[in-house]
Amino acid sequence: MKQVEMIDISKSYDKQTNVLNDINLSINKGEFFVLVGPSGCGKSTLLRMVAGLEEITSGLLTINGEPANHLPPKERKLSMVFQNYALYPHLTVEQNILFGLDVKKVNKEERKRRLKETAEMIGLTDLLKRKPKELSGGQRQRVALARSVVSRAPLCLMDEPLSNLDAKLRAQMRIEIRRLQRQLGLTMIYVTHDQVEAMTMGDRIMVLNEGKVQQVGKPITLYNEPANTFVASFIGSPKMNLGQAELLAEGKQLIVEDKLQFQLSAQDRIHLPPHQKTTIGIRAEHLYPAANHEATHHLEVAGVEHLGNETLIVFEGIGDQLWSAKWSGQWMVSPGDVVPVSISVENFCFFDAENGRLIKPAYKGQSQEVVAQ
Repeated sequence: MKQVEMIDISKSYDKQTNVLNDINLSINKGEFFVLVGPSGCGKSTLLRMVAGLEEITSGLLTINGEPANHLPPKERKLSMVFQNYALYPHLTVEQNILFGLDVKKVNKEERKRRLKETAEMIGLTDLLKRKPKELSGGQRQRVALARSVVSRAPLCLMDEPLSNLDAKLRAQMRIEIRRLQRQLGLTMIYVTHDQVEAMTMGDRIMVLNEGKVQQVGKPITLYNEPANTFVASFIGSPKMNLGQAELLAEGKQLIVEDKLQFQLSAQDRIHLPPHQKTTIGIRAEHLYPAANHEATHHLEVAGVEHLGNETLIVFEGIGDQLWSAKWSGQWMVSPGDVVPVSISVENFCFFDAENGRLIKPAYKGQSQEVVAQ
């Protein structure tokens, strides 16, 4: 069942330039839906339009099948968690959590019951008498989340709620928010500029850029089959390696950035697009380390990041491009070293050289399915 639907939604502040253009989107009941994109792309504006905090310039918004363009926020049956938490500094944690229920005049016994359930669920039972200034960033975030949960609104909107937390707390809160969403059966629309949050939390993701939808789909689909070079470079860490490619020798050879040459097998030629010039993309984990006699290419190291369980290596000399490789384990290489690598055409995505749109995804299978017992 569709809980939120947007049909040709646009937004303009000056009636001349749109900051959002013809957004068409359906969000299902119980779905964790993520809006992701760079700063200024319009994702927070879109969320505020759903909340009723921004006017819709044109198009139709429906919530639970009913037109909602002109509904005031209080009638949209939703809750919202803001980036700055928006806690009242003079109120205790308990009072902050119950503020919305007080406004709605929910009876005292019901407020008490909901508070107890929510505080236990989110781990705030021992903090109810404190004020926000006595809390850490993670605890304040939990209070904002609890205030949303206690309302029992079926639709929850979150606007970059973890951006003020450190990396460890962000990872912990990602798990907690996802667990709560599943446990309560909420429909959640979550805005972030962090593609790691988008990939790890969303059932589906919409990528926005300059007010336009770039792609909507499951995280793994966006990773393996990016709709264009923008999505390819935005989704994934490190980003997908891109390079200009040209078919030569009657389609039997591919050359990338006038540097890397690939002899094409009959199978390669079946899967390759017929375009003479394209942009190719390959993920960092598909630049493999190789023994000298097995290497397809030798590349010069520009930089190394040792992460303990894996090593990120940046290569230069591929035209004007820097390419990244992600190798499992610890590799003792240094800038200036020339190392052997194995690169296969079967891991290339092909994009239109003019408009950047995906022509063909990599033809080697990318994902594996495990059947739960």
